[in-house]
Amino acid sequence: MKDDGPKGFDLAQLLAERGAERYELHAKYLNHQLPRMLHTIGFDRVYERAEGAHFWDADGNDYLDMLAGFGVMGLGRHHPVVRKALHDVMDASLADLTRFDCQPLPGLLAEKLLTHSPHLDRVFFGNSGTEAVETALKFARYATGKPRILYCTHAFHGLTAGSLSVNGESGFREGFAPLLPDTAVELGDLDALRRELGRGDVAALVVEPIQGKGVHEAPPGYLRAAQELLHRHKALLIADEVQTGLGRTGDFYAYQHEEGVEPDLVCVAKALSGGYVPVGATLGKDWIFRRVYSSMDRVLVHSASFGSNAQAMAAGLAVLAVMEDEETVANARRTGDLLRERLAALTGRYELLHAVRGRGLMIGIEFGRPSSLKLRSRWTMLQAARKGLFAQMVVVPLLQKHRILTQVSGDHLEVIKLIPPLVIGEPEVDRFVTAFTAVMEDAHSGGGLMWDFGKTLVKQAVANR
Repeated sequence: MKDDGPKGFDLAQLLAERGAERYELHAKYLNHQLPRMLHTIGFDRVYERAEGAHFWDADGNDYLDMLAGFGVMGLGRHHPVVRKALHDVMDASLADLTRFDCQPLPGLLAEKLLTHSPHLDRVFFGNSGTEAVETALKFARYATGKPRILYCTHAFHGLTAGSLSVNGESGFREGFAPLLPDTAVELGDLDALRRELGRGDVAALVVEPIQGKGVHEAPPGYLRAAQELLHRHKALLIADEVQTGLGRTGDFYAYQHEEGVEPDLVCVAKALSGGYVPVGATLGKDWIFRRVYSSMDRVLVHSASFGSNAQAMAAGLAVLAVMEDEETVANARRTGDLLRERLAALTGRYELLHAVRGRGLMIGIEFGRPSSLKLRSRWTMLQAARKGLFAQMVVVPLLQKHRILTQVSGDHLEVIKLIPPLVIGEPEVDRFVTAFTAVMEDAHSGGGLMWDFGKTLVKQAVANR
């Protein structure tokens, strides 16, 4: 009998043989609507490799990433320091996840993470942002003995059952009821918060200091006033920093833009692992953790099978080290200010461009009803079919003509959100602003391929009704 030698798994060979089937495989075995949607809007590209804030296709064309994997790639793709840390931790052959010992890496990462929020004391490590939120919801309920969580309209905190209960977008909630009996209030509405707290059953308010959907910032003074109200009623403030944390807004946490705000629980994830290994963290005050883990009988009352795994912890430590060494937070603030100022300067030039807002490298570009009759009629046609189509009309040529990847900020929103890797600089700002200006020129010309594509989107929207 012929011996073919040792058998094994060859990833490079598998990708060489089957990589071209990527869209067919996804359509057959995963979410069949994703490849369909990508094909409809012309996003069905094949990217071969990536580094930093750029992708490359098979022809060697480079694409600028202004999406960062929904914020996961804070340091860009394949940062060498994070990559080396993962190789090192795997080569160390640690006795990981025994579950009945205390490994050093989780403690070291918790210690380092807490230096950026000195009013907090302890950390729970999970595997995602939605797990970080679930942890905060559970801890708040148990620590206060109260059942209800308040959240803000248009908020996004995750898609598992608990975090979905505090999701302010009806499109995500539809068809998944009954959810937890939590209550929405408007971001910035202190009177509504006061009324709900008066019922005496509120455990916490969970809030994004800057909402991802539409890029709306909490009004000045709101977080501090909300915190005081909550504490007066023995309720907690939970800051969801899953997208805004780790330097995204030009401070380590977005809540730090407002003096005196010290949340009781803070949720982080996304950029913490450098984009390699799923990791989430819930930071909190000592007394909250002591109530949840009140005895040895309750030592596993909240845990995660892969939480605190060595790869995730090593990646997190490497990310925080890189952020310090490369002054990532300062770069996000400086580059974000430059990008926002240059885009805001265009608002007086283009009537379809209504506002530019945000902090650091989390920027929202909002479009609105134009004043001229010719453009207004076209705008009305789009809005009648489906709100949000114009923003999609901008996103598509940014990719197809200028090789820049962006996203519409939410369903039925005429807002583009920019959340690029925090390592971009002036050359990337120049490239984006030049491309965006060209797209605006095309849109305001009243004709051309952009509005032809708009007709295609209208037909698609009508067909899906």
